[in-house]
Amino acid sequence: MSRWKCGIEGCDARFENVESAIIHQTTEHERHECKVCGTIVPEGYFAIRHAFDEHTRAEFVRAYDADSSAVRVREDVKEAVEEVADLNRVVKTLRDEGAL
Repeated sequence: MSRWKCGIEGCDARFENVESAIIHQTTEHERHECKVCGTIVPEGYFAIRHAFDEHTRAEFVRAYDADSSAVRVREDVKEAVEEVADLNRVVKTLRDEGAL
């Protein structure tokens, strides 16, 4: 079984590597509007990264009516992705495809 799944609600896509999952999220799903600042970002990993790199945890909790468990889940996803992903390769691929 593939290690990485899309993770976006309603999508059961699975991938052998995290880079393919991020590219899928960016190219195959609708964009996400940040409820804190209104920025439009790709759904999935990039939305999580935006939320936690650009805003405080408290802002996230208030804007998304989230709890500490929701924060931990997203922090765990972000950490797991960043431990293994070649994000430079992902960005280059997305730029080459015109998705960024």
